[in-house]
Amino acid sequence: MNGCPVGVRAFVAMAEPVSTHEVAHTVAHGHAGEHTGRLELIEVCEAILLALVAIATAWSGYQTGKWDGHQSSDYSLSSKYRVLANTATTLSGQQRLYDNTTFGFWLQAKAEGREQDAKLFERRFRPEYRPAFKAWIALDPFHNPKAPPGPIFMPQYRNAAAERAAVREQQASHAYDEGTTAREKADKYLRNTVLLAMVLFLTALAQKFKFPSVRVGLLTVCAILLVFALYFLIKYPRA
Repeated sequence: MNGCPVGVRAFVAMAEPVSTHEVAHTVAHGHAGEHTGRLELIEVCEAILLALVAIATAWSGYQTGKWDGHQSSDYSLSSKYRVLANTATTLSGQQRLYDNTTFGFWLQAKAEGREQDAKLFERRFRPEYRPAFKAWIALDPFHNPKAPPGPIFMPQYRNAAAERAAVREQQASHAYDEGTTAREKADKYLRNTVLLAMVLFLTALAQKFKFPSVRVGLLTVCAILLVFALYFLIKYPRA
């Protein structure tokens, strides 16, 4: 063979049978390369999934905190309005008691013919009470049986403290309802955070398996759950 030309030696080398060991080594090397390529693709998908989960979790937690802040603020505001309403209600009751008391003294003095005393008590009427009193007197209540029992039953009677108390009560109820709504929205984002935590757990669990089919199955489940979580994030109102 050493005396053969170069071309003949090359042809003979090509014609020599390849050993079974070499064939098996080549096939195994090809399968290993394919397996490594699949694992690398799965790891890329896992990295993308983890990145999306991290961003979505951060946003969901941020919205939960914001809505919790709105809830606390609204509840505090509601408590403030309740206190103001109670204060105004107390003042209103005191003023109505004063109006009834001074009117009773005026009526007694009027019935006993003590005009000077009646005028004195009349001057003691509150400014808000005077229009109702004048309208009641205009009905000639001493001779008109259809007249209301007193000025506080007249449509002209006003009590600013009572009206203020009613407004504060409405504001307190509205603020409380807003706080309850904010709490419900925060709970929604909190549930979504739990869903994202489940996705994170399953993704971490998938990385423990060496079989690509198992990892792909778990990643598919994670992807579906992540789609639901992202949909909720888009759908939920933002603070």
